[in-house]
Amino acid sequence: MANLFDAANAPEGEPTIVTVGDFIQWKRSDLVDDYPPASYTATYVARITGGGSNEIQLTGTDQTTHYLFTVPSADSDYFNPGYYHWQLEIVRNSDLERIVVDTGTFTAQVDLDVNQSDPRTHAEIMVDKIESILEGRADSDVANYSIKDRSLTKLSIDELLRWRDYYRLEFRKEKTAQLIAKGETTGVTVKVRF
Repeated sequence: MANLFDAANAPEGEPTIVTVGDFIQWKRSDLVDDYPPASYTATYVARITGGGSNEIQLTGTDQTTHYLFTVPSADSDYFNPGYYHWQLEIVRNSDLERIVVDTGTFTAQVDLDVNQSDPRTHAEIMVDKIESILEGRADSDVANYSIKDRSLTKLSIDELLRWRDYYRLEFRKEKTAQLIAKGETTGVTVKVRF
């Protein structure tokens, strides 16, 4: 494995999973032919799903053959764990006109070494809480959870089953996205007919 602190080893393209508090860097070589760094500025703008008020902005530095994007640990420490949407903006320096050239997503996961919070995603927590009610083993913590302003303990069995299935699907989507990000197989077979 290459030393990931070394800018020469920065991976090409955006990360899909980051750990809060980590040093993060990547490069984009595909932009420099059309948008030379001497005449343009490349900036990522990201926002957490659900419309949080915190916006992440990250401007690339000119490395002649590519733009280099670096997030110091002290900055990523302020990322809220969750699912983010990003866009890559190019600004023409001469007149500050802007275009969005790329979009995507990433997941910021909790730092298990520092953060004492639950490392499970919201979907995984909800599946566990709902199943604890269905199995009659709900703890006192379950009463604090709600869906659409209704306490989990006040939902009917049919409603609980529907919500459990909804959150199971969300959790599967998250796991599939993580496998794809790691380059692993998902176990899903896609059938195509010609």
